[in-house]
Amino acid sequence: MPKKIGAVAVVGGGISGMQAALDLADSGIKVHIIESKPGIGGVMSMLDKTFPTNDCAMCTMAPRLVEISRHKDIEVISHSEVEKIAGKPGKLNVTLNTKARFVDVDKCTGCGSCTQSCPVSNFVQPMLPEDKPVVELNPEIRERIVDIVRKHKHRRGPLMPILQEVSAFLRYFPEEVLKYISQETAYPVAHIVRVATFYSGFSLKPIGKHIINICMGTACYVRGSQILADRFSDLLNIGMDETTEDMQFTLKSVRCIGCCGLSPVATVADEVYGKLQIKDVPGILNKHAAEPKHEGELQIAN
Repeated sequence: MPKKIGAVAVVGGGISGMQAALDLADSGIKVHIIESKPGIGGVMSMLDKTFPTNDCAMCTMAPRLVEISRHKDIEVISHSEVEKIAGKPGKLNVTLNTKARFVDVDKCTGCGSCTQSCPVSNFVQPMLPEDKPVVELNPEIRERIVDIVRKHKHRRGPLMPILQEVSAFLRYFPEEVLKYISQETAYPVAHIVRVATFYSGFSLKPIGKHIINICMGTACYVRGSQILADRFSDLLNIGMDETTEDMQFTLKSVRCIGCCGLSPVATVADEVYGKLQIKDVPGILNKHAAEPKHEGELQIAN
């Protein structure tokens, strides 16, 4: 009986489909991975850790992505869905419905230029001057905000430099400022808020002059960073992610500062404090507190 030679279609490019494709391809069978999304990875690509081992999801998935991209017997057909399967076992014909990409896949290098020039995402229906909403800014900050937006609004990808300068100026984003940026750049407010809340360096609520970041990574945690955090919290009378009433300090936690050899570590403003002990906390706070000029200025007792 002649040996049947053919190919296999794996429908779905999640972690299970990826592993199935690799196992089949390693046995000498040509494999086509059919994925409806623009890329493979599935839900696992959206996860941080996986249950029950708490393994890093990307650490599990990345080696398989590399293997699939290099394997001579695996072809990924993304942005496609199975429309019809006809024939009989051993001789099946699969009809796919592939969505339009508007780019030549064979020439694509992943540079991202097409997304910057895409008329669908960048086209905004112009509003008549009389219909254009006017956002009122606080007079104390208006001139500076207008200058920042005017400086960047006509460049390619203006949102991030605008947000960075505004954050450096105000240290947070008032609602009317985000609406004004939306009005002047034509980015939807929802998109601006999504960007502003994604990066830990940005804030939607007022923060203190000095940001205290306490490392809660493994090395720092086992050496007492939680006790240090409690000490900072007690002396400042605030909880994590809160700001003192005089707007001097905001208390935050981070997962790694990159100074594991100095653990436990905290940063205040641009200074790094390593091998911290509880007795060091009052001195650090007093160093960064503003000099007392009037009654009620912050002073930390040892």
